[in-house]
Amino acid sequence: GEGSHDARVMFIGEAPGRTEAATGRPFAGAAGKLLDELLASIGVPRASVYITNVVKDRPPQNRDPLPEEISLYAPFLDRQIAIIQPKIIVLLGRHSMAAILEKFGLDAMIGPISRLHGTVLDAEAPDGKITIIPMYHPAAALYNPELKQELLKDFQTLKKLLL
Repeated sequence: GEGSHDARVMFIGEAPGRTEAATGRPFAGAAGKLLDELLASIGVPRASVYITNVVKDRPPQNRDPLPEEISLYAPFLDRQIAIIQPKIIVLLGRHSMAAILEKFGLDAMIGPISRLHGTVLDAEAPDGKITIIPMYHPAAALYNPELKQELLKDFQTLKKLLL
């Protein structure tokens, strides 16, 4: 993970890609550039948020993380959440969405990200109330440019929560 240890907002992606694995930084490649653009669209500096992934190592051939990999890394993610104590968690992608909604007892909400993206969900964390917002992964918008407009709208939802 990387970012402010005093962040109000934590972004949780799925797993490192090639550039992330090479640099040791989350969202350091093309998807990271788009994330930076999305943050800039709402006037939030990247340095003011915390960014991490549910899986800490790049899966072979950049495949989707397996459930057992997500479970293996869960204690590390739990510790990051406990240390940062964000007020808002933005879930980038369907794998982080499923893992975190389950973690916070929102299993019944799990469904297609196409239905849940941009939805503001309230949950209870050990340190108090937390807001969770699933969004498309920025990489999805690189492959399907129509999703960029959805991400921009979802970031406007985030901006309203930050006011």
